[in-house]
Amino acid sequence: MTFTEQLDLYLRARCTLIVIVSSEEDRALSAIRATAQSYSPPRSCLVWDSAEGFQALTPCLAIPAARDPLQALEQADRLEGDILFVLKDFHDCWNLGPVRRKLRNLASRLKYCKKSLLILTPCSRVPDELRDEAVILPLPPPTVQELEQVLDHLTRTPGVRVHLSAQGREKILQAARGLSAAQAQRVFARAIVADGVLDDADIDLVSEEKRQIIQESEALEFFPATKTLQEVGGLLALKTWLRLRERAFTREAQEYGLPAPRGIVLIGIPGTGKSTVAKMIAGMWRLPLFRLDAGALFGSLVGESEERTRRALRLAEATAPSLLWIDEVEKALSHGGLDSGTSARVFATVLTWMQEKIAPVFVVATANDISRLPPELLRKGRFDEIFFLDLPSQPERREILAVHLRKRRRDPQRFDLELLSNQSEGYVGAELEQAILDAMYVGFNEAREFTTQDILHALRQQVPLSVSQRETIDRLRDWLREGRAQSASLPSSSDTNWSLANLLPGR
Repeated sequence: MTFTEQLDLYLRARCTLIVIVSSEEDRALSAIRATAQSYSPPRSCLVWDSAEGFQALTPCLAIPAARDPLQALEQADRLEGDILFVLKDFHDCWNLGPVRRKLRNLASRLKYCKKSLLILTPCSRVPDELRDEAVILPLPPPTVQELEQVLDHLTRTPGVRVHLSAQGREKILQAARGLSAAQAQRVFARAIVADGVLDDADIDLVSEEKRQIIQESEALEFFPATKTLQEVGGLLALKTWLRLRERAFTREAQEYGLPAPRGIVLIGIPGTGKSTVAKMIAGMWRLPLFRLDAGALFGSLVGESEERTRRALRLAEATAPSLLWIDEVEKALSHGGLDSGTSARVFATVLTWMQEKIAPVFVVATANDISRLPPELLRKGRFDEIFFLDLPSQPERREILAVHLRKRRRDPQRFDLELLSNQSEGYVGAELEQAILDAMYVGFNEAREFTTQDILHALRQQVPLSVSQRETIDRLRDWLREGRAQSASLPSSSDTNWSLANLLPGR
């Protein structure tokens, strides 16, 4: 249901205390006005704030005078008629004991008449005394259709030139998803003012503005979809799995009856490129990628952490279809007993959302320490599959070396990749990349091009994780041997003695 349909339903059900959660007052008031005017006869609607007192949102017979919150509630109690009272920023007022008591009394008394209190607030925290009386109704971010209206309004301004193709118009609206109406208007206006015209080239500008705005939300970090399959070595099984679901978010998939995929867990040895895989999926599926910063979720005030979590998850849903990346999930969602239960409540909020979410948000969770992963996180229904990323095999090391050489604008054919891949057994992708960088520093300081021997020397200087963390890696591999995850790699068809050493890591 739309927001106005939900509001209408609650009003017809005689809900007398409705908390509308939104920082977009204008959109919320427009929706309330439309709902009030949809009745026959239209319902009167008064708006109150501590600065202006009561004002009419729709025609009213009388407008009382009251700037004190307690007086405003008394006036709402006294007035007769079918009236909606919209109280702005009342979360600052209900911290007072008499105001809370009056709200509770009024919510009970108004059930027997046609009056309702609508509290417009940017946060969903409700005092415990009012929790049973209040209905919390979040106002979702603007839909594509609403954003299109904002764009149309701007483009009709005299002197504004618009050279958007049909595809460009669709992409620029998709790029603005998740922004408020005011933010979208500001971003579109900046794109127009930048060069005097709105065209397909402004899509990147809108995406960049959106990245900066989303970063202000503290808990989410936006990553542009720049990684490609060619920048990730190996992972044939994982890539095949992803290719099969590349069109899963399209209308054709919905009409076929396919549900949107829910997400994957990437577990494995540090340095095998789990984070890079998350960025690769965004580039492969051409979807926005958001990293959930678990540290930024926690606030000092009671209920603040849960509110930040819900706000971040709503933002991810508003930009759907999208990817939500939870890096090192065993640390991000660990829940101990030393913080009065805050981390446990945040963990429960994320778990419930993952289980119940309807919006097509694909979750990519990465983990290094499987022993700290709670079993309720990994059960089916929250993720589609669990992939294990192991040490690269010899063919995979060869491919990884070629990827990183091309990344440094070098021709892989100039190097003896066969020798390097044979001599780097037990090295992860990050270690192979570092060996190339170390070799480049040697060549640069000696004013020459670096060589295969430089890379080989750099490899011999390293102590790989497979040696320094042998016990930890053995425990990880035991987890895969037990069949609790799917290998991210395909076994080599030419290797009849295929073993765990032939598993492919992500880069």
